[in-house]
Amino acid sequence: MAAMPSADARSGSAPSYAAVLRIPHARRAFGAAMLGRLSYGTIPLSLLLAVKSGTGSYAVAGTVMALFGATSVLLSPMRAGLVDRYGARRALPPMVVLYAVLLVGIAVATWRPGASGVWVGVAVAAAGACTPPVGPVMRAVWSELAPDRELLQRAYSLDGVAEEIVFASGPLLVGLLVGWAPAAAGVVLAASLIVVGTMALVGSPAVRRAGEAGGAEPGEVAEGGPASGGSGLWRAVVVAGGVGVALGGIDLLAVAFADERGRSAAVAWILAALSVGSAVGGLAHGAVSWRVSADRRLPLLALGLGASLAAAGLSPNLYVLAAAAMLTGLFVAPAITTAYLLADAAATPNTRTRVGAWVNTTLNAGTSAGAAATGALIAHVPLPLLFPLTALPLLLTAACTAFGTGTGRRSRTSARVG
Repeated sequence: MAAMPSADARSGSAPSYAAVLRIPHARRAFGAAMLGRLSYGTIPLSLLLAVKSGTGSYAVAGTVMALFGATSVLLSPMRAGLVDRYGARRALPPMVVLYAVLLVGIAVATWRPGASGVWVGVAVAAAGACTPPVGPVMRAVWSELAPDRELLQRAYSLDGVAEEIVFASGPLLVGLLVGWAPAAAGVVLAASLIVVGTMALVGSPAVRRAGEAGGAEPGEVAEGGPASGGSGLWRAVVVAGGVGVALGGIDLLAVAFADERGRSAAVAWILAALSVGSAVGGLAHGAVSWRVSADRRLPLLALGLGASLAAAGLSPNLYVLAAAAMLTGLFVAPAITTAYLLADAAATPNTRTRVGAWVNTTLNAGTSAGAAATGALIAHVPLPLLFPLTALPLLLTAACTAFGTGTGRRSRTSARVG
């Protein structure tokens, strides 16, 4: 069943963020998805603290977190493919139950010192493999609820900014909790949030309606890898990877810059400036009725992000770096949102969750790669030079994806406008 046109659409004006939230059943699904994503904002720090407390080893904690990240990120397209094939209402509940059971088991094992690092590592890797794809599912739901491309652009922008706020607030919530409870309590909190949020999302009318509108037939395999999505999906995936590399390096660069000046605590303000810039940029980008298509905007946004990050290396002090971080942030959410829009335009109803997951996977994999590469270079390369080196992969992806834009599945995109 198609979504009802918004009042903005009927009047001929550009749809607003309020119009997004007025879509029937959107607020319920969106609220449930954000509650589930709050679990993802709390789980990294909770797991790190719990494993360190339970095993007494930073090395084990670091290794376990790497395992969790690897299985969670690399298997994301496969889990999303299960949603495309069987529908969210059938695929998500078994995932979230198994994921929550494993998290509770990890919490029990690490509640007191003496936990086995090997067994905890196995359980954490298994939990990462079962992580429910709440974000990709919500973006697929938005695509069904908002068939108008401008309305979908605002929905994705609102979704991305809200997700960033949730991820920023998650560690703060964990910090408050572990001030009076064992570190493993944070893992229990994450398990509770994901169960409640995912089950509420699955039970929402929006997900039921999306399930009726799409989904593969029994026995039909939904193909949704980059090779099946055309050049639009490839560009989205490549640029998302470049953005991830830049974001993975920024944290370490900010820490090193602050340490050089003997003001380590200032790194929190620098990263907060980046987040504020991203939120402002995301909301502003979503509110504009762009005449430039998403496939042409994406390399331009990537270029702006890479250039501003490279220029940040020239900052003479922390105040200028904070301003440069805010400027860099203005391009972050718009670039990610546009990548998701481009991926959605390349999708079919049977592959929508998976193509979104490919963008998410390369973004997260790029973040890990960027952090690892920056960490390896930071002791050997002067900081003013390391900023542009960190931005270089993103600048290269912007240059590569700038060629050949305007091709691909334009007919499908045009068919969905208006």
